[in-house]
Amino acid sequence: MSLQTVSPPRVACLVLGYNGREITLESLAGLAKMTYPNFELFYVDNGSTDDSCAAVAEAFPGVTQIRVEQNEGPTKGLNAGLQAALEGDFDYLLSLNNDIEVHEDMLTELVRVAESDPQAACVGPKSYYYGDRQRLWSAGGLIRFREFVTRERGIGQLDRGQFDRDEEVDYINGCAILMRRSMVERAGIWDPLFNFAVEDADWCMRAKQLGGRCLYAHRALLWHRVSHTAGAYQARRTFYTGRANALFARRYGNPWQKLTVLLYSAVALPLAFLRELPKGNQGAAVAKARGLWTGWREPLTDPPGPFQKP
Repeated sequence: MSLQTVSPPRVACLVLGYNGREITLESLAGLAKMTYPNFELFYVDNGSTDDSCAAVAEAFPGVTQIRVEQNEGPTKGLNAGLQAALEGDFDYLLSLNNDIEVHEDMLTELVRVAESDPQAACVGPKSYYYGDRQRLWSAGGLIRFREFVTRERGIGQLDRGQFDRDEEVDYINGCAILMRRSMVERAGIWDPLFNFAVEDADWCMRAKQLGGRCLYAHRALLWHRVSHTAGAYQARRTFYTGRANALFARRYGNPWQKLTVLLYSAVALPLAFLRELPKGNQGAAVAKARGLWTGWREPLTDPPGPFQKP
């Protein structure tokens, strides 16, 4: 009598890209070398204008491509990838930015942790800055109701083993998030309401409301091409961050937490204005305030429902 071999869970790896052709090619090359034995690579092109699709097709003819003709923000692109993957027979969906480098065992470790806990809705890696290989960018995410409702654990710290244990965290950053298929089907896809910020935290909150857990896998390693000295504090981004933070607080916060967001913002935004004034970047603080005001006033729509095949 022969023993049946159980196949490892099948994973769809969805790489979202908008322009950045060379970075995308480098990321796909690294992902293709992962040791996990049962995954398929997808490239989700979010309206690129730099021939990224043609370059990917030439370099990686086996990679499935999904094309979004017009870039309307990352959420629409991510949802196109998720919906395509949900049509296949995948057990997990791994959503990835295109500006990453992964350790060859990253996916193996993510799946190991996910399979160790039937309640795991999603799992995330230990992430470092690409340009500072031992400086942490994220060891899982924290949700806090202040001016920023999300923060990465350990951000900017040198890795001395202080986060070397697998454990539950508040949320997983969408830079690299392994989601259990059954939870995506129940919780739904990304919410278009959060099109430029905290869409990952929103999905994690919806999954947790259904009994899921967000887990951090400390042996799964990734390097993210972000700078810990420069930045993201620019008007075109701070408006959407402020708006999303207000919407998130309205959807999930109790009265005290909502008040906390307002109080922190009332203190932090004037200080940010003064901090950015010598740089001539005070408009970023003003944009953040406008975003918060917009998010407190605009209609709060319902989140996506359970996924159903057409």
